[in-house]
Amino acid sequence: MPRQVDHEGRRRLIAEAVSRLADERGLEGVTLRDVAARAQVSMGAVQRCFRTKEEMLVFALGHISEQIMERVRARLLASPAQSAATALGHAATEIALLREEHRTEARVWLAFVAQAAVSEVLAHTLKANYSALQEAFTRLIEEAGQDADGAAPLDPRREARTLIALADGLTTHVLIGNLTPREAEEVLHAHLAALWG
Repeated sequence: MPRQVDHEGRRRLIAEAVSRLADERGLEGVTLRDVAARAQVSMGAVQRCFRTKEEMLVFALGHISEQIMERVRARLLASPAQSAATALGHAATEIALLREEHRTEARVWLAFVAQAAVSEVLAHTLKANYSALQEAFTRLIEEAGQDADGAAPLDPRREARTLIALADGLTTHVLIGNLTPREAEEVLHAHLAALWG
């Protein structure tokens, strides 16, 4: 009887290998052969899961995005009674990847962002992720404004875009050592506090 293969599990295993290699070498250093070796599967197994390197990278980017969003959801579910403003603060802090335990993930995320500048497929994937995040942040900003008796920012969508850009920028500043994680969190929280006047 042929052995059953968990294809989705194998794809996630390969995505983790891509992430580890990208952290060490950047995306330009990720080869199918090295991914196979790191994931401890054959080259054929990698090629059965992904027809091209680009397809593999798109899946790995989606996998990382999923992990980040799962943390955001878990943090929001842990405290369902929190205000929309508090929920927005927690979500923004999670996506900024400022904590030490997320440093590897932050480096890999920025490697993907850099590669997306020259890869239309990766750019399309990132834009879809950012669009979904922007919608969620816009809703939270609108809800927080209602909670604050109408003191919402004039344009919740613009504020959501600004917050996402700020979170990404803070990720970069922490990674290069221009800001400490604590300083970056202070900047983020000052911005959030200013939203409500």
